[in-house]
Amino acid sequence: MLLPRRSPTLRLRLALLATGTAAILLIPLAIVVHVLVRVAVADSIWDESLDTATHIAAEIRADRLSDPIPVGRNGIDLIEVTGPDGHIVAESAAARQLPRLSPLRTTPGREVTQTTACSPTGHDCLYVTVLRMSPGYGADLVYAGRAAPPILNTPFTLPALLLAALLLTALTGWTAYRVTGRALRPVEAIRTELAEITEKNPGGRVPEPPGDDEISRLAQAANDALSRLDMSIQRQRQFAADASHELLTPITAIRAQLEGARLHPEDTDEAVGAALRDTERLEAIVSDLLLLARIPTLPETVREELDLSHLVVCEVERRQERLPTHMHNTPGVMVRGLRRHLARVVTNLLDNAERHALTLVCVRVERTEHEAVLYVRNDGRPISEADRERIFERFYRTDAARSRDRGGTGLGLAIAREVVEAHGGSIRVEDVTDGEPGVRFVVTLPLAAEEPEGPAEPEKPAAPAAASGDTQS
Repeated sequence: MLLPRRSPTLRLRLALLATGTAAILLIPLAIVVHVLVRVAVADSIWDESLDTATHIAAEIRADRLSDPIPVGRNGIDLIEVTGPDGHIVAESAAARQLPRLSPLRTTPGREVTQTTACSPTGHDCLYVTVLRMSPGYGADLVYAGRAAPPILNTPFTLPALLLAALLLTALTGWTAYRVTGRALRPVEAIRTELAEITEKNPGGRVPEPPGDDEISRLAQAANDALSRLDMSIQRQRQFAADASHELLTPITAIRAQLEGARLHPEDTDEAVGAALRDTERLEAIVSDLLLLARIPTLPETVREELDLSHLVVCEVERRQERLPTHMHNTPGVMVRGLRRHLARVVTNLLDNAERHALTLVCVRVERTEHEAVLYVRNDGRPISEADRERIFERFYRTDAARSRDRGGTGLGLAIAREVVEAHGGSIRVEDVTDGEPGVRFVVTLPLAAEEPEGPAEPEKPAAPAAASGDTQS
């Protein structure tokens, strides 16, 4: 059976990458440096030997040539002057120890020739420049040169450079391994901390290294995600507890009513009626929970373009008249969405407004440059600053007993927020500061793409209509 191959760690891969890159760069560089150094040293010898030969030729023409020929400080110590027949006229002290520097003779049409003479073993090479004093055959020849320096004469120069390149490559890999390990140490700490976070311990946080580099921002993003996850888990737990309580209450009431009917048959009709009312409440809660679960899963293709003003008017006119509802309508406010869900938002806001209104409810639809705005206002008691965000939580009530008595499930505003946000909008609550005090819910939705821009028509109050409610949340 083949065992699964374990991929190398990121630290090892980065070290290998650095080692390979260094090898690719340093080994060819060593070869190039070797070649360039040899060429540069050889060119320098040729130039210096030509200068020396030219100087000796000038000495001959001035009849100042001495024997032995003195050498300069440029390292060219092998100098010979031969006659047309090849016999040596004068030479330096170092040249006297050698039989001949070179048998090479320049052709009449060529004044300077440069050559390299080596022993049969390929070592002990001489770099020699031959200078003809005049163009004809009967001219003297000047030989100037020197033995090859160790850098050109030794076979170990290139291997030494390659060895140095390999050592630098190994040092680069080791340094990359150490530096990468140090750099990835915070990542390992983050991984260890994340591995210890479980469903039972969602409150853990990863260590944030100092600075503002990529790892620090990664740790901050991980902690932000863990905070959101922890908050989501807490909300889910709270929702599960609240949902269990909300469902248990009507179930307990139904059971008690049925048991009472069995013990007192004469009260059966009354018990059955109460049980039906609690069953309706239970059905409403389950229906709202299912709606909340379905809202985020609906595809964009099921949406249609609709007139928000007309939808609001239809929902207001369908309601039973309980409190006066004043409409201020701007027609032709086109949005794109799911009609039954947006109608549910309007219904829930009207139910909530009526539940907490004292005398009336006001509804207004307006259009800004890019948004449709729906206002639902009631003249009831203001909502405290601390509750303005919590009222959109599931099963949250500022007055639980009063809300249950009036038929709310505790999910109306939660559904409204889910629907509005699924349509790309927002919902908020604010106190009314203009005119009579009260509470105003503000819903904003993006206008449909085809919405023509133009001045809004004057607001026209509609006939009062009724509203019913869900939850003051």
